[in-house]
Amino acid sequence: MAVHDDQHSWDEWYRSADTIWSGRPNPQLVAEAAGLPPGTALDAGCGEGGDALWLARHGWRVTGADIAPVALERAAAQAKVEGLDVEWVHADLTTWTPPSPYDLVTTHYLHLPGDALERALTRLAAAVAPGGTLLVVGHDHEHIARHHPDVADRYFSPESVAARLGDGWEIQVAETRPRTTTDPSGEEVTVGDAVLRARRAD
Repeated sequence: MAVHDDQHSWDEWYRSADTIWSGRPNPQLVAEAAGLPPGTALDAGCGEGGDALWLARHGWRVTGADIAPVALERAAAQAKVEGLDVEWVHADLTTWTPPSPYDLVTTHYLHLPGDALERALTRLAAAVAPGGTLLVVGHDHEHIARHHPDVADRYFSPESVAARLGDGWEIQVAETRPRTTTDPSGEEVTVGDAVLRARRAD
């Protein structure tokens, strides 16, 4: 299972194809954010911008942050085509401190080694405004541990993310959901998404 940790490896991966992602928003973002009143949003690890652009289309004032300049350039180009005003930030999420709180902080498939994941999630949780929402979605740890045990430490369960938050949070969703996707061979497979949605106390 291929993994990327630094800016160079991410940029090289994005350069390997004209487009890596579909451009569509992740389904768990749509499911969890569609009913929220638009405000300020941070899409952490935004890649080519599918989620950030979906939020912007729905009235959010969005910041998209990612470690890969190549991905950010593609995201910015698509935003320009659509006439959407999104702030794009080049950032290493393990060290970057968001400059202001957001009504929604969302990250999808942020899988980092060792304590880097802990550092990133701690910073993202701290960036949620009072009354705001944190949405963390990842590949289910149990599924990864069965099929790719060598990288299982990068993945998480929704309960483990909830436990990191501590007091001052209302856990609204903490579950693993099945999702149908296509594997590299073109075969349709069912995978699990670990979904954590929490509201910060006012």
